[in-house]
Amino acid sequence: MKLRIVPDRLVVSEVFDSVQGEGPSVGVPSTFLRLGFCNLACSWCDTAYTWDASRFDLSKELTSHALDELGVDLRARSPRNLVVTGGEPLLQSEAIAALLATLPHRVEIETAGTIAPTETLLARIDQWNVSPKLASSGNPLEKRRRDDVLARFAAHPRAFFKLVIADETDLDEARALLDHHAVPRERTWLMPEGTTTAQLAERGRWLADVCTHEGFRLGTRLHVLLWGDRRGV
Repeated sequence: MKLRIVPDRLVVSEVFDSVQGEGPSVGVPSTFLRLGFCNLACSWCDTAYTWDASRFDLSKELTSHALDELGVDLRARSPRNLVVTGGEPLLQSEAIAALLATLPHRVEIETAGTIAPTETLLARIDQWNVSPKLASSGNPLEKRRRDDVLARFAAHPRAFFKLVIADETDLDEARALLDHHAVPRERTWLMPEGTTTAQLAERGRWLADVCTHEGFRLGTRLHVLLWGDRRGV
């Protein structure tokens, strides 16, 4: 059966318990609900198994779940912080909203900021982790940047911006984007691009100096530092 987006089921890649590895709530014990499908194709994506049919057998990587069964699973887990990630979760907004209406969890959603959230989700979500993709992601500008959507998140007090930075070119583009939308520095995390501890340390030291002088928050990838570039941690 070909998987498709429907309002009463979710296409899921994996569900696991760990600690949040990125952004403002780094270190918080969390259950991760990783969904399938994405509307972008980042060259450095470390979760391409959620969307890239040219490299992965998505019929084996992804499964369709009834919302009530998924809710039972999530409520039985210890963490009370739920991180909905992907892929691009907002492709399945209707089903996410229906699921979350049945859950008591604090909820974060990870999004690239190219799809506008519904009013229902804006009201329900405790923390938005918005990660606009830069030119180095390999996505064309018209696909990766939606200024109307980013403006909505920029105006939302529970939305935090997280930008992946590899070099000065990324940093210059990030500054321009953030300044265009007047995103407060205290709601912006700069995170080094990398899938090894060496890459994260080298780029992280450079970004620490930037953050010190410009007021951004410094992010890292705690899960990579602890477990390497592995799934489900």
